[in-house]
Amino acid sequence: MQSDKIQIFDTTLRDGEQVPGCKLDTQQKLVIAERLDFLGVDVIEAGFPVSSPGDFTSVQEIAKLVKNAAVCGLTRAIKKDIEIAADALKFANKPRIHTGIGTSDSHIQYKFNASKKEVIRRAKEAVLYAKNFVDDVEFYAEDAGRTDNAFLAKVCEEVIKSGATVLNIPDTTGYCLPEEYGTKIKYLKDNVKGIENVIISCHCHNDLGLATANSIAGAVNGARQIECTVNGIGERAGNTALEEVVMILKQHPYLNLQTDINTKLLYDTSMMVRERMGMPVQPNKAIVGANAFAHSSGIHQDGVIKNRETYEIINPADVGVIESAIVLTARSGRAALAYRAKKIGYELTKIQLDTAYKTFLQFADRQKEVIDEDIHQIMKQVNKISKIAIA
Repeated sequence: MQSDKIQIFDTTLRDGEQVPGCKLDTQQKLVIAERLDFLGVDVIEAGFPVSSPGDFTSVQEIAKLVKNAAVCGLTRAIKKDIEIAADALKFANKPRIHTGIGTSDSHIQYKFNASKKEVIRRAKEAVLYAKNFVDDVEFYAEDAGRTDNAFLAKVCEEVIKSGATVLNIPDTTGYCLPEEYGTKIKYLKDNVKGIENVIISCHCHNDLGLATANSIAGAVNGARQIECTVNGIGERAGNTALEEVVMILKQHPYLNLQTDINTKLLYDTSMMVRERMGMPVQPNKAIVGANAFAHSSGIHQDGVIKNRETYEIINPADVGVIESAIVLTARSGRAALAYRAKKIGYELTKIQLDTAYKTFLQFADRQKEVIDEDIHQIMKQVNKISKIAIA
């Protein structure tokens, strides 16, 4: 199933909510789900219905609310799980059951104490049973990242025969390198009968900081769905960050891959999720971090003031940020001081700027950042500043 469209499968409300301290009630989930639908995600994984009555209710209410995206419920390869997920999803316009089983030697031996033959049998039965309730069944091969490619291909081929519409190839432990993960996806594309009739999905974790890179490598090699979370929230070190993969695809048009995400809503959506989940975003986080479009180095500031593209590959407005930030520190130059001073009404001549800059450095050496209030004080302290024109 080849096209240039990458489906965005958002699992903020399932994998993201599994983070300690990030538990949401049903009403909070509904607010986020509505925003995700408006953002343009293709699939919302609303929860794990069998896990608790509260999660069942949340999935059910999200299924009623969401108008455009498919609504997905996670299950294990267990009939009861599948029945409960189907019940929770019965009001969805586009319901999807996401079922599966571990396929790596580690999972087969230590988690299930089973044989490979038994795992294939359980995988097929789970997909067949789910097809009794919904047309759209996604199968996950848990720990696919550490699964032998030949065996993984065999599992995939069998679940396709059983009716799976999407194959999720998770790097559950975040172990794979991008080339390794991309090669795995390509191997499946080349060796699984019927693979052209289904969507391959990437679900990557960030244990080694490679979740986004692995997901992009998967897409380049034929995957057409990326499973991700807002702000990269998720188990342990987190999941692939939605905002990162979306902007990578947008900024690299030569990949000929695109999403339906309204990128101008990314920053606002990030703020909503961090506030609802009480999970701060590190300042240097790509795309949505506080410093993503902030400049404090004098050389960088001068370049950005002259032409934003000298140091920014993304227009802040494209992700919903009003403008780049010129942050005044001891590393800032005259151009940055003149720029910030003009913003608050001071038009400085070269002589005035040279005088003000000496006083500015005294302020900057005493504190981490010089703010607008400080600039007013600087102007007052400079003898000739009284003649500065104020807009």
